[in-house]
Amino acid sequence: MGAIQAIRGTRDILPEEIGYWQQVETVAAQILSRALYQEIRTPIFEQTELFERGIGEATDIVGKEMYTFRDRGDRSITLRPEGTAGVVRSLIEHKLLTSGGVQRLWYKGSMFRYERPQAGRQRQFHQIGVELLGSADPRADVEVIAIATDLLQALGLKNLKLDLNSVGRGEDRIAHREALVNYFTPYKDELDKDSQERLHRNPLRILDSKDEKTQAIAQNAPRIIDHLSNESRRHFDRVQQLLTDLGIEYQINHCLVRGLDYYTHTAFEIKSDDLGAQSTVCGGGRYDGLVAELGGPDTPAVGWAIGMERLILLLQKLVSAPALVPDFYVVSKGDSAEAQALILAQKLRSVGFRVELDLSGSAFGKQFKRADRSGAIACLVLGDSEAQNNTVQLKWMATQVQQAIAQSDLLSNLDNLKQEIERHKN
Repeated sequence: MGAIQAIRGTRDILPEEIGYWQQVETVAAQILSRALYQEIRTPIFEQTELFERGIGEATDIVGKEMYTFRDRGDRSITLRPEGTAGVVRSLIEHKLLTSGGVQRLWYKGSMFRYERPQAGRQRQFHQIGVELLGSADPRADVEVIAIATDLLQALGLKNLKLDLNSVGRGEDRIAHREALVNYFTPYKDELDKDSQERLHRNPLRILDSKDEKTQAIAQNAPRIIDHLSNESRRHFDRVQQLLTDLGIEYQINHCLVRGLDYYTHTAFEIKSDDLGAQSTVCGGGRYDGLVAELGGPDTPAVGWAIGMERLILLLQKLVSAPALVPDFYVVSKGDSAEAQALILAQKLRSVGFRVELDLSGSAFGKQFKRADRSGAIACLVLGDSEAQNNTVQLKWMATQVQQAIAQSDLLSNLDNLKQEIERHKN
């Protein structure tokens, strides 16, 4: 029988890569906690109706990309294709919006869409996202954009560009929709197949087409900014002014509409020139009608999501993988020495040191070679003599200086030991 392989569109995240993922998650948790965003975790599958109502039945996600199945109770279940709808469902179900005020939340986890796999885009993919609910103030829009910018810059990313647009409110889009239909109808036969289908069903999505010919036609399409109400225009102007006040550069992209029907007012994407065609790292916007659409109280909201796969691809181009280097590599030979080495390793781990215990039982020479390859700061050596005397040989790898020390003394002066480790790291 042949070996079983991962399903197409999924991939294993191997130890050599996982350091990037852990770094992103750690930095994200630190930055978001400073802004008082609390983590929320929702199920990876929900009732299909949640996404049909929330995302919009006319979207490609609902129409073509969702993983939907009937469970044993004959209920229609869908693996989540994005995170916002599930977060909103949770807040409504647990009545977390009834007391008013602002909810600041963030999430991370797997999402699922049936797309053609390519670099940075898988059928099972991962996102980190934020949701700020309960404020219609343009400052909320700018807060989440600023936090996304802080996060990406803290990870060392450069060459970032912020694309900004307003998709207005429902009444703005009705007028814009009519103008789009009138504009695109004479070009119908020149549009790509998907855009032809969208012409009367969801013409706004034609602006998001990836087909080059359709993009060229769309360049001169009516702009939604020209159909904004005074209220929508004031909101958009205020967002732009606040971004300028914070020193966050942006450019207006009149074709930016995002792929979800629930967006209102601000829509944005943060892109990187270092990623090629699939350049979007972070995308989001305001979705003031979604909570009410899903059965909750009328609640303004804004948020974003970062695609982890694309972000990791970018980090791999720009920075070295965070290395998991031991403080101590423990070498031992002989029954008593090996038993003591295990105890010593566990005690050092329990007080915060990174310790790799050689379990090979091979000759000292081979163990020393592995200690060198590990990049360890220091090597602890136990043989028959050390086991008998309850001592250990402490060898600093950079200087090759070695000394015998009682095991009890090694463990009794931990502050000095930590200082020595840090000194040798530097």
